[in-house]
Amino acid sequence: MNSSGIMRWFIWLSQLFYLLLLFYSQLTSSSSFNSSSPLLCSQDQSSALLQFKQLFSFSEYHYCDISYPKMESWKEGTDCCSWDGVACDSVRGDVIGLDLSCSWLNGTIPSNASLFLLPHLQRLNLAFNYFNYSQISSGFGRFAKLRYLNLSWSNFEGQVPLELSHLSQLSSLDLSGNSWVSFETSVVKRLVQNLTKLRELHLDYVNMSSVPLGSFMNFSSLVSLTLEGCRLRGSLPNDIFGLQNLRELNLGANDLIGEIPSSFSNLKALSSLSLGYNYLNGTIPLALSNLKELSYLDLQGNNLSGPIPASFGNLTKVTQIFLGYNYFTGHIPSSLSYLKDLNIIDLSRNKFQGSIPVSLGNLTKVTEIMLQYNNFTGHIPSSLSNLKDLTFIDFSHNNFEGSIPVSLGNLTKVTEITLQYNNFTGHIPSSLSNLKDLTFIDFSHNNFGGFGGKIPFLTNLTKLTAVDLSYNQLTSQMCEFQPNNSLQSLRLENNRLYGSIPNSISNLVNLRELHLSSNNLSGIVEFDKSTNLKELDTLDLSNNSLLLGIKSNSNHTFPHLRNLSMSSCNIIEFPEFLKSSKYLKYLDLSNNRIPNQIPEWMFEVVENLQFLDLHANLLQGNLPVPTSTMTAFFMSNNRLTGEIPSMICNASGLQILDISNNNLSGKIPQCLGNFGFRLSVMDLRTNNFHGTIPDTFEKGNSLATIAFNGNHLEGKLPKSFVNCTNLEVLDLGNNKINDSFPYWLEALSNLRLLVLSNNRFHGPIRNHKNKGVFFSKLQILDLSHNEFTSLLPRIYFENLEAMMISNEKAQEPQYLAAYYGNRGVYNRGNIEQPQGFYQDSIEVTVKGSKIELLRVLTIFTMIDLSSNQFQGEIPDALGRLKFLRLLNLSHNSLTGHIPSTLGNLLALEALDLSSNKLIGEIPMQLTFLTFLAMLNLSQNYLIGPIPQGKQFNTFGNESYDGNLGLCGSPLSIKCSTNEPPPTIFLEDNDSMFAEGFGWKAVLIGYGCGFLFGLVVGYVVFKTRKPQRILRLIEGEREGRVTGHINQRPTRRRS
Repeated sequence: MNSSGIMRWFIWLSQLFYLLLLFYSQLTSSSSFNSSSPLLCSQDQSSALLQFKQLFSFSEYHYCDISYPKMESWKEGTDCCSWDGVACDSVRGDVIGLDLSCSWLNGTIPSNASLFLLPHLQRLNLAFNYFNYSQISSGFGRFAKLRYLNLSWSNFEGQVPLELSHLSQLSSLDLSGNSWVSFETSVVKRLVQNLTKLRELHLDYVNMSSVPLGSFMNFSSLVSLTLEGCRLRGSLPNDIFGLQNLRELNLGANDLIGEIPSSFSNLKALSSLSLGYNYLNGTIPLALSNLKELSYLDLQGNNLSGPIPASFGNLTKVTQIFLGYNYFTGHIPSSLSYLKDLNIIDLSRNKFQGSIPVSLGNLTKVTEIMLQYNNFTGHIPSSLSNLKDLTFIDFSHNNFEGSIPVSLGNLTKVTEITLQYNNFTGHIPSSLSNLKDLTFIDFSHNNFGGFGGKIPFLTNLTKLTAVDLSYNQLTSQMCEFQPNNSLQSLRLENNRLYGSIPNSISNLVNLRELHLSSNNLSGIVEFDKSTNLKELDTLDLSNNSLLLGIKSNSNHTFPHLRNLSMSSCNIIEFPEFLKSSKYLKYLDLSNNRIPNQIPEWMFEVVENLQFLDLHANLLQGNLPVPTSTMTAFFMSNNRLTGEIPSMICNASGLQILDISNNNLSGKIPQCLGNFGFRLSVMDLRTNNFHGTIPDTFEKGNSLATIAFNGNHLEGKLPKSFVNCTNLEVLDLGNNKINDSFPYWLEALSNLRLLVLSNNRFHGPIRNHKNKGVFFSKLQILDLSHNEFTSLLPRIYFENLEAMMISNEKAQEPQYLAAYYGNRGVYNRGNIEQPQGFYQDSIEVTVKGSKIELLRVLTIFTMIDLSSNQFQGEIPDALGRLKFLRLLNLSHNSLTGHIPSTLGNLLALEALDLSSNKLIGEIPMQLTFLTFLAMLNLSQNYLIGPIPQGKQFNTFGNESYDGNLGLCGSPLSIKCSTNEPPPTIFLEDNDSMFAEGFGWKAVLIGYGCGFLFGLVVGYVVFKTRKPQRILRLIEGEREGRVTGHINQRPTRRRS
């Protein structure tokens, strides 16, 4: 045997020996395992994990859909590699992964925690736990092999430790959701320098307000960068976007400003871009259209403007586009029809206009279309019926018109359709009955007409949960309802529905809201044991004047009823089904014919009430005491007698107290002055209260309205009124108060209405302050029928800024009102929504006749200083109040000339200077007052020709009676000259009111209600003859009994 053969034989023997040795080892290991179960996890790592467990208690954390305490499976003596959340190396047994997300951990992680004794850890996930706002430990920087670290949404706080920059192998870091954690710029720079393998960085809602966005410019390895809600500031720098590998970028919900850089086009790999909810402006750069890989685009909630680029049609991979809450204009480009993969398109809350392109019907993969709150017009194209996958449609708050295409009934996957606040007409197509998956439908505030029969689709769409057809012109009877377990909300209010409410409505066994108010429903509403609406939460039958009443018995119950409105329903008694309504929060039985005293059992019902409105009934007896839970208490316009019980002051949560227009007497309780810090309205008008007003108004109160008009109060004004710093309305007219002018009211900077008329105020009106601004918000000042003397208060006229500056920019009329309650918040902006509001009212005098304004527009302005003892001249300063509507200085002892500056009062509608000692000629500048509907200059010493032209051609002799020196039309006395009296014409285009129809014209219709005011305003605009309207109003009011009629409270729709 040669040497090579010997060598091969030796190698073979060696291999055989090794195999035998390995076999023996495995045999002994197997025997040992069968007897003592050896652990894969080493003892030191197991001990480290068990020590780590001792740091925490376990309490459920609700952020996760699925969560449980994973550490409860960690038991001593068991293999840690088998524990929940633990992953080990299969060969060496080292702990390399730890996933304790959603594990109910409650505690802190100190820097010496045993967790940091796991040197082989590669993945660590502690997300969605509760670490008690402790700092992120520097110990996390010891994991030299760590590739994945997730500490998101776990309630850490403090600075991010610099030691995290030691994790050089890290490819994913997620600290998002820890809003009390903050970054320093130096730490970010170290991360950029050291974490060269990082591909994913998620820091959403971490405070980075001091970090420049450019700090991330050299993170070239990043594939995903999300910095949503990090309080980032400044503009978007061009150089940050050299991140060529970036596929996801989220900078939403920050404070970024400026324009979107065109350099975004360099991010060729970008598939998701989120810049929503910043302050970005300018237009969408055309370069965005070069991002061919883009599938998700979110630019909503900025200040972007201009049109959507037609080149957006190049983004052929995009699936979701969000452009809502901006100022975009123009039309929807037809090129969007090229986006064949588009699923969601949101263009809501912009200024888009035009019609919906027919070509949008080519987007066959679209599931959601949101176009609400724009200026779109035209019809809904029938081509949208091609979108077979469509599930959500919102075209609300636009100017769409025409009828709904019958073909929309082919969209069988639709679950929600919202079309409210448009101009749709015609019938609601019965084809919508084909939409078997429909759960929500809102067609409210349109002009849909009658059905020519029953309301369709309410009977066979068994998945419907909410239907709102309110504020239309629906003219039909209510349909018979089939058994339905899904419908929870049905709103049909403000239509023309007639007939009776069908008994089959009890088939809607899960109905929670039923609104049928303001229709023409008739008959008797019967609630008996067959009415199976056990889940009913809200019932509103108000303003159905043809109803003959409510019939119920105590055996029937609505066990979950919380809100009941039956105003103006011809009710003559309290419904007996209320006896079991222990959860009732809101009760409105106003404007009915309920007589006598409130039954004893009702006091148990109101125990938990927050809102009670029984105004305008025939209630008698003593004033009931509101409960401690109540926020609004309306008992006005009844026949209540007796005194205000002192226990009323225990209702410390009350915000509105309205007991006006009753026969209550006695003194106002002292405790009302310090009633509570929530009370906003105290309305005690038109009763028989006497004595002095309590001087107990404390600092910090919330009173906005104090109305004691029409009583027998006397003495001086309480100086503690000065503590009512929120006061907007102070109405103390028609009493017997004997005092000098309360100059100290100058401190109430929010005061808008001050009425002290028909009292015994006396002396001169002088301001206390020599400098500064006071009464700047005052829009109504009525000091008439007192005993004031000396000169007119020029210094006050110079400070009445609310009468100098127009506030007519609101698209809808605004009224003086006090809001109460809270229904939650409104979507974006987190705006609280009030439950309802109390509207202030006032009585004004025009031509000696009193007119009740049941609602006071915020643009209505008035000064009435008539029937006093003022002397001296009319100050020129009055001419600065160019938005004054009514000026009455009659029945004083004023002298001198009528100032020509009154011609600057271009909004003036009524001017009364009668019964004074004025001399000289009538200024020709008064012809500039093109809205002047009433003029009274009688009983003065005026001379010369009466001006002609414009409104002066409409005034009769009575405007000038008692001025023996006047001549010219309409008087029979001719002027001595052959020339006609001078005429001054103001060109229409020089008048600030010459063009357009504003709310100013509606003012003439104040006393007749808002709708009549709109009609009146339009007639004034078209005819320019407001005096005819005023005479019409006065004619209608002749013989009317004057008194303060309290405006009923109004609830806002949810």
